[in-house]
Amino acid sequence: MALAVFDIGGSAVKYGKWENKQLSETGQFTTPETLEEMQQEMKNVIATFGNDITGVAISSPGAVNVKDRRIDGISAVPYLHERPIFDELEAALGFSITIENDANCAGIAEMGLGAGQGMNHVAFVVIGTGVGGAIFINGQLYKGAHLFGGEFGLMVSRNGRNLSSNGTAVNTAGRFSKEIGEVITGKELFERYDAGDKAAIEAFDGMYAHLTDALYNIQVSIDPEMIIIGGGISARPDVTEEIRKRLYDQLVEFGVPGAMPKVAACEFLNDANLIGAAINYENLMK
Repeated sequence: MALAVFDIGGSAVKYGKWENKQLSETGQFTTPETLEEMQQEMKNVIATFGNDITGVAISSPGAVNVKDRRIDGISAVPYLHERPIFDELEAALGFSITIENDANCAGIAEMGLGAGQGMNHVAFVVIGTGVGGAIFINGQLYKGAHLFGGEFGLMVSRNGRNLSSNGTAVNTAGRFSKEIGEVITGKELFERYDAGDKAAIEAFDGMYAHLTDALYNIQVSIDPEMIIIGGGISARPDVTEEIRKRLYDQLVEFGVPGAMPKVAACEFLNDANLIGAAINYENLMK
């Protein structure tokens, strides 16, 4: 069985061919302005994969309602929402499809083939432009009563802003830029941090404090055996180590060091959504 796999983002749609547990022929195209254009682009990609494609697996933004075969909520791709999107894509593409939320797909990839293999209870925290995530209980994705399971970025921090605002390098750099009157990126802020710049160190100290508060609350609420850190920031080993150290210190401070989980970086980085979408298809179509 070979699958055409798509990861829909606000600015680009990544794609690849999934066969024998391997992702190949990857690429991307600019996110189209309409569903009709999206369908045509997908058809064009599928045509390049040959005649052995048997299904289409999709990673999407939004609250994916698999039961009712639609995508609820809002995202940067508004035409995906509040319509019979599963049926429309199946009719247009001529294949059975599965769709799952992008953060959930990344978590599924890590649980199936990555850092979470063999684990039962896992919180997967994606730190990118915002903060997303996924929860796994007894090895199964937990989406919640209203499909908000794992929306860690909506957690409110001590300063009244949510974790997506407080807990990412992108937004930390944005605030830092306003303070110094110079526009710098998250990468550039990390470069200043690595060089020992005191202001940059202070800025990241605030980011880590907000992340630690959130992870502490996740840990004592769900009690996962592992927390997996995803997103581009996870490519820096020092980030995961800093989060691990601070989380342990906070658990000690509140008298529950025995609740300390394993903390690990994700393994698949930019391919996680595609791989997870493929695994999700295979699991549902067994």
